Amino acid sequence: MSQDSSPPPYLRVAERLRQRIQSGDLAPGDLLPSLSEIRDETGYSGTVGQRAYAVLVDEGLVVARPGRGHYVRSQEERPLLVRRPRVTPASGSPAEALLTEQGVRASWDSESTTARADRRIAERLGIAAGDPVMHTTYVWRADGEPVQLAESWEPMSVTGGTLVVLPEAGPYAGIGVADRMALIGIETGVPVERVTARGASRAEAALLGTTPAAPVLAIERTYYDRAGRRAVETADIVLLGSRWAAEYGTRPVNGAAAE
Repeated sequence: MSQDSSPPPYLRVAERLRQRIQSGDLAPGDLLPSLSEIRDETGYSGTVGQRAYAVLVDEGLVVARPGRGHYVRSQEERPLLVRRPRVTPASGSPAEALLTEQGVRASWDSESTTARADRRIAERLGIAAGDPVMHTTYVWRADGEPVQLAESWEPMSVTGGTLVVLPEAGPYAGIGVADRMALIGIETGVPVERVTARGASRAEAALLGTTPAAPVLAIERTYYDRAGRRAVETADIVLLGSRWAAEYGTRPVNGAAAE
């Protein structure tokens, strides 16, 4: 009895889509068929379509955008972005200013909710586990492509009842931690950052449009009140490794250190 040596269905679907991309029938940025369209066209289940797209994402031909579908990835090399500590107060959103300075259009989504600090976050903030915090999540984009994720936590004992309690809403939305804290009389120093390299989690990969275990820079950042040395904000920042380099220190300006 002979065995069927043909590729499994998901590889056949992946090959069909690959050929359309490589022939130019599907151009960079084009939306690819939905899982239901693949099912209707081929008769295969949605799982086959999911596995086919996983193959194409792994190959770098396709990018997955949660809630929007799969798109043909541009094969042009994207410029490397450099992340630096903020040095100019009152310049608006630090992340937006940094991206704009490097010639890309910055955009972001954010969501803030009140939460209870778990043990890990409580230790970083120097508060008790279960204390209330403002939790904000971010997805940052450069020219429409996701490049950075962030989660921040601020003790409600610091910002609760003030006009800066919501980082991305109200009269002082989006101006950054240091400037927001200054508005309520708290001067912060340079934040403490701990940088490590690791692979992206599945959830992070989905948000960044990359594959699980793709290299990322993971930064634990904490801002402190200069007067009392209490933590006023802590954040987990995830940078797509293929798009970012981190730079620390201050470059000289005309032979003198920049302020």
